[in-house]
Parts: sequence; C-alpha cells; structure tokens
Amino acid sequence: MQLYRWGWRIISEYPLESNMNELNMNEPLNASYKKGIAVAPHHEAAKTMARILQEGGNAIEAMVAGAATIAAVYPHMNGIGGDGFWLIHEPRQSSGAPIAIDACGAAAGFGTTPATIDWYKSIGYDAIPTRGPHAANTVAGTVSGWDAALTISKSWGGKLPLTAILEDAIRHCRDGIVITQSQHASTANKAAELTSQPGFAETFLVNHEAPKAGATFKLPHLANTLEHLARRGLSDFYRGELADSIARDLNKIGSPVSFADLKKHEALYRAPLDYKHKLGTIYNTMPPTQGVVSLLILAILDKLDTAAVPRMPALRALAPIGADYVHRCVEATKQAFAIRDKYITDPGHMVVHPQSLLDEDIVAALAAKIRMDKAAPWGKKLHPGDTVWMGVIDGQGRAVSFIQSIYHEFGSGIVLPESGINWQNRGASFSLNPDALLALKPGKKPFHTLNPAMMLFADGRTMPYGTMGGDGQPQTQAAVFTRIAEFGMNPQAAIDAPRWVLGRTWGGMSDSLKLERRFDDAVLNDLVSRGHDVEWLNDWDESVGHAGALIRAKDGKLIGGFDRRSDGSVEGF
Repeated sequence: MQLYRWGWRIISEYPLESNMNELNMNEPLNASYKKGIAVAPHHEAAKTMARILQEGGNAIEAMVAGAATIAAVYPHMNGIGGDGFWLIHEPRQSSGAPIAIDACGAAAGFGTTPATIDWYKSIGYDAIPTRGPHAANTVAGTVSGWDAALTISKSWGGKLPLTAILEDAIRHCRDGIVITQSQHASTANKAAELTSQPGFAETFLVNHEAPKAGATFKLPHLANTLEHLARRGLSDFYRGELADSIARDLNKIGSPVSFADLKKHEALYRAPLDYKHKLGTIYNTMPPTQGVVSLLILAILDKLDTAAVPRMPALRALAPIGADYVHRCVEATKQAFAIRDKYITDPGHMVVHPQSLLDEDIVAALAAKIRMDKAAPWGKKLHPGDTVWMGVIDGQGRAVSFIQSIYHEFGSGIVLPESGINWQNRGASFSLNPDALLALKPGKKPFHTLNPAMMLFADGRTMPYGTMGGDGQPQTQAAVFTRIAEFGMNPQAAIDAPRWVLGRTWGGMSDSLKLERRFDDAVLNDLVSRGHDVEWLNDWDESVGHAGALIRAKDGKLIGGFDRRSDGSVEGF
C-alpha cells in the first residue's frame, strides 16, 4: 500500500507556481489501484479504511471503521455525538440507484422536558443558543447510521466483527492521537468561548490551554465507550446501558434530550435525490440535508453549459479558474440558496416534494435569471460548520459517500463525563419563530448543511465526492464536480485548484465572496467589476472545505484526490 499525504502545514511551504495559467489538468498526482481505495481528511482514517479493505472487508465495513477512527483523530470536526448521512452504491443492484441513509436525530420530544419554543422562551431565550446544554437539543444519530449501513453490509456477505471494525479508533483514543495544526488552531480559537461548558476543558485542554500541534492527546472515556459498543452492539447507544448513561449525563447538565428520545430514534433508509446530467446521473441526499441545493447548482450549470466557458485570452487562464467560471458558479449558488431558504426543512414538514425542485422548468427559470455581466444582490447570513466527508470504493465496485458532523467546532461544547461524548449543536439551526420554515417542534429534524454526493457516469465510471464546510459544501461540490466531469481534470488536480466560498466561513463573520489567493489578481478585479464583494483568503485555506473524490473506471481502475488543505490522504492497494 502506498500513502500520499501532505498536511496543510507542509503544503503552505510547498513550492507552488504563483501563476496558475500553466495548471496541468491531467497531471497524475496520485497512483491508480485495482482492489480498493479510500479518501479522508485525516490520513489515519484513510489508512484504517484501506486496512479493512485489505483484510477482506467491504466498502461499508471500511467506512464504519473510518468513521469511528476520524471521530477519534479529528475530534474538533466530528464525533459520535453528531449526525451522519450515507450514499451506498452496489453496482449489481437492479435499480442502479444508490441507497441513502438518514442518520439525523430529531429535537427532544419524548422526555419530561420537550424542546419547545415555549420552553426556550420561558428560560429567557429569544433564539436557541449555539453552545452549552440548551444547544444540545437533538438526538445524535450517526451511530445509528453505522448500524443501518452494517445491516446492508451483512446482505453483501460482510462478516467483520465490531471489535475489528472499531479496533483502530479504540487504539487511537487509548494510546493517543497526534494533535494536528487544525485541531490546535480550532481549540485555541474557541477555548475562551467553550471553557465554561461542561466537560470541555477536562477533555480538550491541557493545563487550561489548547494542546500544541504534534503533542499526544488521549480520549480514555471515549475509548471505553467504543469498547462497550464493540462488545454490546451499536444499538446500545440508543436502548442499552450506554443510552442510560448518556441520558443521565444530559439530564444532569440541563439538556432536554432524554432516554425516551434516544430509544425512539432510528436511522432511515431513503431513496436519494437525483439529477439527470448530460454526462450521467448525480445523486445526493434528501432533506433535511441541503442535497437539493448541491444538485440545483449543478443542474443550473448544466443548463448554462459550463464546459463552454471561454478561456480568458488576456490571462491565458484555464476556464476552471477564470472569472467567467467562478461567476457562473457563484450566481448559480445564489439561485439555489433562494430555493433552499423557501422550501427545505424536515421532509415531514415540507409543502413540496424535494425532487420536484429539480424539474426542468424550475432549473431553466433559475438559469435564465443569471446575468454574466452583473452579480445578483447578496447579503445572506449563511451557516459555517465543521464536518468530515469520506469516500471508499472496494474491489467489487461498491462505493460509499459519507458525511459526519457535530455542526460547529466541538458542537455544543459539552462533553458527557461518563462516556466522553462531545454532543452536537445541530438543533441551533431551529428558529423560535413559530411561523418560520425551520421553527422548532419536538420530534422535528433540524436543517442540515451535510450532503454526500455521488455521480454515476453514463460511460460506466462511479464517483463518490464531497466536502466539509457548512454552506460552503454545495459550492465546493460544484467546483470539484465541474472540474472533473466538465473539464476532464483528474481528482487531485481538481481539488488542488484554487477555490472560493460565498458567505460566512467558520471563524469568519463577513458575507463576501472569498477567493484563495492563488487566483490571478485579474480574476478578482473582473469579479469586482461585475458587482461581487470580494476578498482574499490564504493560498490554501481550510475555510473552502476539505474536499475529496474517488473514481472507479469501467475497467475497475481506481483513482482519487484528497484535500491538501486538510490532514488527509488517499490510500489504496
């Protein structure tokens, strides 16, 4: 097995050409494989997935192992106290479409203190807080998603025991992980805000300070919890001794989530959303995710024939890094977000079927609103978020696109003392306005920025792809997809190319259009001339997401790309 890894601290010193005009779209930066391939924003998770595949595990078993491992080694980005979503493709399945799993927990509604608008207002809130026990108001669903996926794995003949699948994660928690620069920076930036939250300082700080990059960091309580799940089964998180412990700790600190809420929860198998692109079919997840946004952006760009974006003679710039290309993608994003903000919520509370939002007449009308000479007005307050996306393809072509999140950095900030679980704050996306689309109701699922994607090309290729980054997710997905599918870039080159993000980023407050500094100055100037409010990011900036993509060709050849802005890698054999 050969490892390709560049941490973001290293890449900042990597000798790059400042002029991206000479970018080679087909430069083979990573090797190709035949028997299995995996990508993750932390190299230890990618290594775990590749090990499981090498030992005879299938793509689902590998992904559950990777999900547990990355919860241990990238704890500021995700954890088992959050939610998850899956797309699973079995090439021999008669329908041809992937299976989606919704592992999103709902707002507390079955205990003695349901999460209601009246309850929040009675204790003095005008809005749901983003941190603390009252932000921890939804069930954590991700472990139920692991369980649901492993049920599918068994139908494939998967036989690996949980002890083997969770082995690496337990070892990392017990023996210690190496603090990344990303974790150090995130902890240092958020320490003042989170130190007062129950369990945060004891778990994530060392001598009241953020642990330094390169230091060893242990999570012994989480190790015990994962060992317990390996022995008792994943359902114990919701209906067993662990559920009792979780509910007891949540109750002590004032969270409304109860044992009854945990017991009521189950992951759901769902049909995915799809868009028939000229090159094949793109799939994404149903609400409460913003999967429809990612598909709408690509549908609008397909209608605009993005591949025909002209080169810019004055710059000799390739189309996928020119101003025309960025402008089209940004304007498509604005149109898609307008649809999202009007309709997308818990599917049980929607007034339209989400698939209908991808109808030809709607896409055409949205595309017709875009002017190439002028930016549409913008001033949204978008949602930052910390998340991990991972992908894996096994030797039989079974592919998984998976995303797992605790929402903001460290979620609600609370860490349960018995189990060591850092609980999410996804329910902060609810509104206390009873007339709002995202109005809080007991048992209602919160809106999710999460959305794993997959493309089944008409030529036989399969491509799971995705990213972290809150509302930047559909924007980065658009960049990665179009650069690979429309412009023929290989996955690594597509992910390496400079990116942008419209709106707020985690750690930032401005709603501008932000470009990585590796874009040519003339691109920024051109965008400004069209009315965009633009500012520069760093050369390689985490705020544009940690993207990844894998491709399996019709002949079984496997290639992939990881994000040098992360601590990730592609692993294969």
